[in-house]
Parts: sequence; C-alpha cells; structure tokens
Amino acid sequence: MVAIIDYGVGNLFSLMSSLNYTDIDNKLTDDENVIKNADAIILPGVGAFRDAIDKLEKKNGGVLKHTIIEEAKKGKLILGICLGMQMFFDKSYEYGEYNGLGLIKGSICPIDKDLTNKDLKVPHMGWNNINIKKDDKIFKYINNMEYVYFVHSYYGKYCDESIIADSEYDVRIPAVVKNDNVYGIQFHPEKSGNTGLNILRGFKDLI
Repeated sequence: MVAIIDYGVGNLFSLMSSLNYTDIDNKLTDDENVIKNADAIILPGVGAFRDAIDKLEKKNGGVLKHTIIEEAKKGKLILGICLGMQMFFDKSYEYGEYNGLGLIKGSICPIDKDLTNKDLKVPHMGWNNINIKKDDKIFKYINNMEYVYFVHSYYGKYCDESIIADSEYDVRIPAVVKNDNVYGIQFHPEKSGNTGLNILRGFKDLI
C-alpha cells in the first residue's frame, strides 16, 4: 500500500484515480502508523512552497514532517510530485527563503529570473518532452522524449547530481530527480496521459 500524505493541500482526486487505474493500492492519510507501515509514500503538492511547508510542519504537531524524513532515511521508497518534489529540496526562494525537507540537495528558484528568452511565459505550463539522462526503473515503460504536463513557476537548481531526466524551457528544468530511494517528479503524471500512467507503472515496479 502507498500512503499519500494528507496535509490539506490540493485536490487529490486525479492522482488517486490514476493510482487506482494502474492497480496501485493507496490510502490518503495523516496517520503516522499508517505511513510507517506503508510500502511507499507519495508527497503531493500544489500552490506556494511557504504555505505547503507550513501546513506540513504544523499538521499533527510536526509528526508528518518528521515521519517523512525518518522513513526516507530508513530507505522507504518515497515520491514527491510537483510542489511535493520541490519540498524535498534543501531550500526554496519562492516569496522569501524557506527550508525544505533536505532529501534532495539543491534549491528551488524562480524560472523567470533565469530566462534569456523573455517571450517565454511563466509559469511553465503545458506539454513538454523529457530527456532521460540516466537509466532508471521508473522509466521502464516510457521512451525518451515523450511529452508530459507541467505547471510551475519555480524549478530546481544546483541539483545536477540528482537529475535523471530534464526538460528544456530556455533553462534546464529538472523533470525527475533521485537520491537513492527518494524520487521527485516536477510534472504531473496524473495529468500526462499514457506517459504519466506509465511513469506510475514504473513506480509500482519499484515498490
């Protein structure tokens, strides 16, 4: 069973529907014991980093944040999606400076400040292809340069060692990052058609 962390952020219906479609048993929970007994963890997220990390830190007296970090350190498979991925990083500079969970080395920074092509719009929203940089089981069911759906205005920097797939948007956007058992996906697999479902199938095989 996969524990989806419930900390009051976002509509998770599409994600849970995609997991159900790919036969991944899942449960939306904020229960420490359920998370500890789960086979894997998913940290979803939409919105602003500051609000999300604040909710995670305050939910159940900070138990959720502590449990995620401890389970990751124990080697449990954990996946962050979109803002959930960004929360894995050391820091975010979205409307200030905030500490993340420290599971992926690097920082979350604004895309627009690094664009040389000012005709490109921010947020980076819509379909873009991903270039697989390192072979990994999570890519088992997809081919290189398939298209996935992004919606974000901030992106990971100083994380080259963790990037296993990226996307070009004038700057190099880390699409999938990995640190041992910790995976982060910047795009939304639940909104990325068959490619997204096949990413989730690869995640299932990792479990």
